[in-house]
Amino acid sequence: MDDNLITAPEKHRPHIVVIDDEEDLCELITIRLEHNGYRVSSERSIRGALEILEREVVDAMLLDLRLDGENGLDLLVEVQKRVLDLPVIILTAHGTIETAVQAMKSGAYGFLTKPFDDHELLEKIAHACEHVRLRREVAGLRRLVGDEGSSDRLLGTSAAISGVRDVITRVAASEATVLITGESGTGKEVAARSLHALSQRKGAFVVANCGALPAELLESELFGERRANSAGKEGLFAAADKGTLLLDEVGDAPPDVQIKLLRALQERSYTPVGTTDARPVDVRLIATTNRDLRADIQAGRFREDLFYRLHVVPLAMPPLRDRPEDIPLLAELFLTRAAAQHKLSSPHLSHEALRLLMAHPWPGNVRELANVVEGAALLSTDGVLRPAHVLAVLPRGGDDKVVFTAPEPASQTLPTVEPDAPLPPMREAREKFDRAYLEALLKRSGGNVSAAARTAGRNRTDFYELLHRYALNPADFRA
Repeated sequence: MDDNLITAPEKHRPHIVVIDDEEDLCELITIRLEHNGYRVSSERSIRGALEILEREVVDAMLLDLRLDGENGLDLLVEVQKRVLDLPVIILTAHGTIETAVQAMKSGAYGFLTKPFDDHELLEKIAHACEHVRLRREVAGLRRLVGDEGSSDRLLGTSAAISGVRDVITRVAASEATVLITGESGTGKEVAARSLHALSQRKGAFVVANCGALPAELLESELFGERRANSAGKEGLFAAADKGTLLLDEVGDAPPDVQIKLLRALQERSYTPVGTTDARPVDVRLIATTNRDLRADIQAGRFREDLFYRLHVVPLAMPPLRDRPEDIPLLAELFLTRAAAQHKLSSPHLSHEALRLLMAHPWPGNVRELANVVEGAALLSTDGVLRPAHVLAVLPRGGDDKVVFTAPEPASQTLPTVEPDAPLPPMREAREKFDRAYLEALLKRSGGNVSAAARTAGRNRTDFYELLHRYALNPADFRA
């Protein structure tokens, strides 16, 4: 037993999540791990496990391979997508060589067969926690020197961003040109970097800003230049050979550049400015735009033939207002990043500040959220971000309005009984109250189940069961 773990404050103890549909076994493992200084959460379903990962830092996971009606390997695969390097130790009473091999190929950190030996379990847990501690320490050092470590990762647990990740996973290894559309700040460049990171290309990821330069300079920047009495220069196409070239905001490219881009796509070659010699190039092209290119085609601002060359695989980035359930996770990430960058001591969001962030429409999307959280963190003096800090840095003006009201008194949202009205049976009154209470929770949390469950003081599994009992769908309460 590690005495340092036993005496450590609760928040500093390694957090272990146990996923098993056997309640007695969960309780037994929890007792053993807590006795040895760990903080333990347990769930019986994949959904409950993902809820924990959405809102809490986890150091290791113990996962039963066969859950009630679910396959633990499905959760293992999903964990690998959402949380890089989280050690997952498989527990199963059906331990076969084939199953073990499959689990390890899917990214499992270790494999134990029930009934397991306490010493072996504790040893694997200790090794897993040390592994993740070292990885996080390295990641923290990288952040301090400017390597964010997540520049090619799309973070979030919403269905909208999960769908984007699925498309990226399917097409990353291909050579197909991808057109990424979406509002400013939605993460179009992050999606492009993710496509490159998951591809087989060994060359560089190069970004060309198509709206930043006039036509002549942009042409020279893209294709290079060879002139008499000039040393010349290599362009971005040459720099991206064997790699990926991102045409950022391609809708802003001037007409002359659009013609040359079309030729480069068709012929897999380019011609430097000042020469007539075409040069072959092995480049995978990805384009982004926040414009409606079909409208630009109708208005004569964008070439239709170039559009169809770029539009091989379309990928639409959802605005942040369409995935509010991702705001808590993103806000915590940006807060951690700001703390590392500005050497702040462990700041955290208050519930009131988080509610304010959830209520804002975020016209600037994820980029705006990152800037607001960073600014609020710098204004906080005691490590707690409150609504005043957020409001002080939140852009206000025009149509950018913050909708944030104080909670209504319970008497305005929950049922009451008139003094002279006949009293219903207690069970009926209780059910009516429970339903109204759950509806009020979901309204105030914007359909965020994790936030609603925390307010109610219930775990996610119990809360989902209550919602199911009263036929309430969280999606109906989202903006």
